[in-house]
Amino acid sequence: MKIGITCYPTYGGSGVVATELGIELAARGHEIHFISYAMPMRLSGSSERIWFHEVEVATYPLFDHPPYTLALATKMSEVAEEASLDLLHVHYAIPHSVSALLARMMSGPKRLPFITTLHGTDITLVGADRSYLPITRFSIEQSDGVTAISNYLRERTIREFEVKRPIEVIPNFVNCDLYSRNGDTNNRAKWAPNGEPILMHLSNFRPVKRITDVVEIFALVREKIPAKLVMIGDGPDRGAAEYIVRKKKLSKDVFFLGKQLHVQDKLAVADLFVLPSDEESFGLAALEAMACEVPVIASNVGGIPEVIKHGVDGYLFEPRDVHTAAKYALEILTRPDRGRMMGEMARANARKKYCSNDIIPMYEAYYEKVLNSTRAAASVGK
Repeated sequence: MKIGITCYPTYGGSGVVATELGIELAARGHEIHFISYAMPMRLSGSSERIWFHEVEVATYPLFDHPPYTLALATKMSEVAEEASLDLLHVHYAIPHSVSALLARMMSGPKRLPFITTLHGTDITLVGADRSYLPITRFSIEQSDGVTAISNYLRERTIREFEVKRPIEVIPNFVNCDLYSRNGDTNNRAKWAPNGEPILMHLSNFRPVKRITDVVEIFALVREKIPAKLVMIGDGPDRGAAEYIVRKKKLSKDVFFLGKQLHVQDKLAVADLFVLPSDEESFGLAALEAMACEVPVIASNVGGIPEVIKHGVDGYLFEPRDVHTAAKYALEILTRPDRGRMMGEMARANARKKYCSNDIIPMYEAYYEKVLNSTRAAASVGK
């Protein structure tokens, strides 16, 4: 198949999943065309089956903000015609599904089908805003296919948007061969030269991720045992987290790495992954850690309980309850046998349900289903 993929090229879950999906599909013989305003973060290396098409947005004094939605729709239409795309797959509803709808209308009799994948904040934060809710609902209803990354997100979308159409649940995934315990041992020696346990966090550092809570949890752990904290990512709350680190005199124990591409090499040396978000529709970073045999402590919110089994491969706590989170962290870190057992269970559960080898065929089957439905509708209309 020839597939156009649009996502935000930033350091967030939706962009990561879309990029990894394109890479996996290309490896299986499909032709993939990424369409966005910048190269996706994880689209590194080269493949003869992957193309990138940059959306250039002109600025005019008339516009307070560049009309990206229209520019994206135009580029989608152009790429679809030039590359003979079979379908578009857009990740994150606003504004990508609206642009795809316009591109489909521009495609004429051929009718270019598009699939919308809902990732979380496009529904729980952006789409739920009353000024965006009607257009978000309309674009979902008009999509030729809709998927959600968790049962939680599917049910919330149906409930809050009163969507009548079916939504397929296709969960996030991880390449279980790439993400494993075989990390760079030099990292561990650099961060924890005396063998201290390593706590780790990975996100885009937005307020919803509560990275200041990560530092507070670590501070409580550090009161009891020697330990190190590695923070991967960047974003608006980094300054606040760094301030708390300095205030609590933890600068020698905390490493801010910024944005990283090959995160599997870092995750694989962690002893514990911390995800205290206020809201998570799935928790991709937690899954990546689990595939690397790292137990996870995370907020008991959204779709996280679908990924983490409390007391088996990690622990769940109520959002912002840093004291309970620290207690669970110490339970894992002060009992190496417990931590290793939970880490092994984490990888086993990741392999059982979320390996790319099992999830990518679900997308391929869904593509075929949408294409067959589109063809059938076209034949009836003739």
